[in-house]
Amino acid sequence: MGVKVPISILGAETDHRSPPELLKEFDAALNAKPEIDAFVKVFPGVSHGWSVRYKDDDEAAVKSAEEAHKDMLDWFVKYLK
Repeated sequence: MGVKVPISILGAETDHRSPPELLKEFDAALNAKPEIDAFVKVFPGVSHGWSVRYKDDDEAAVKSAEEAHKDMLDWFVKYLK
């Protein structure tokens, strides 16, 4: 695996390009390289693009998007600040 820098992967349960099974493979490969700080998370009940395209009146969708936004911001603060 060519990953040499910290990486965060936030995935959707319904995603044809990066299905959860593929993300699990990414996670296993990244965990095999403990020198690389990696974070892989699959959000249940959402589809590709959920963190930017969701219905404001869907409480679960809003919660998932907010959680993904927090995860992204935490990563940026940790590695880019």
